[in-house]
Amino acid sequence: MSVHVLLFDAGSDQEGIHSLEISGRTVVLLFENRDDAERYAGLLEAQDFPVPSVEALDRTEMELFCNQAGYEARFVPAGFVPQNPEERLLIAPPERNMDVSHWQDEEQDRDQGREEDQRREQPAEPISSGDAELEAFRRQLEGLL
Repeated sequence: MSVHVLLFDAGSDQEGIHSLEISGRTVVLLFENRDDAERYAGLLEAQDFPVPSVEALDRTEMELFCNQAGYEARFVPAGFVPQNPEERLLIAPPERNMDVSHWQDEEQDRDQGREEDQRREQPAEPISSGDAELEAFRRQLEGLL
């Protein structure tokens, strides 16, 4: 059985899947009905969210992917009627969304920040110009600090 999921940058190196944070869990929506998935994508677009594409994928494969990635796969059947506020998120996105326009940039920034922290922890090597006069001037300036 196929389900419909929302993908960003489908088929590219930056491909990502739409997910929600619900009660501390990362939830991926698996829509039974393509129209429901497209409506959800339209609601995201109305909130100035990047526009996802709706892709049909095998339900079993998606559930396996979610399980391996530590996500919760949530099936949204056709004609689904929410019974509580949490279930309402399965048919309409939250009013506030996380900024994901630069999700890979932010990940790279975190990695670079860690590298910079590691470099700061290492003692700096003194700079030597090879010119004795310039070296003496540098030492005087350092002495002022």
